[in-house]
Amino acid sequence: MPFRAAVAVYGILRDGPRLLLMRRANTGYRDGQYSLPAGHLDGGEDAISGLIRELREELAIEVNPPDCHLALLLHSAAEDADDSEYLNLFFNVDTWSGEPRIAEPDKCSELQWFDEHALPADLVDYVRVALAAIARGEPLALHGWRAT
Repeated sequence: MPFRAAVAVYGILRDGPRLLLMRRANTGYRDGQYSLPAGHLDGGEDAISGLIRELREELAIEVNPPDCHLALLLHSAAEDADDSEYLNLFFNVDTWSGEPRIAEPDKCSELQWFDEHALPADLVDYVRVALAAIARGEPLALHGWRAT
């Protein structure tokens, strides 16, 4: 059987030196922690379309495909035996229309802008790894793998 991995997309929205983060709630995964707006790709959906859909669903904003730029691929090891490896695609989103708001209050309890140099302590660990790699200009990062 061929190898399979889950794919997730993340949107990095900036206002000068600030990043928009969401506090996860009621999802059963990393609830109470901050993360970027994100989600899984649906079958038959390309990465840009998935990102635009997720940003519409989570923040009620509209984004055009040319305004989404791949910043990093983060390959994450499975967190436990029941999980999958992940290919996490982090995109800088240059512009959008609409004012970001919590559009899924059943999955998000807070939306806040943070200075990129003073991120909250309760930021999801692999999102912190990704943002640090992006700041260093790295196109690829790994998370959760044993050192070889």
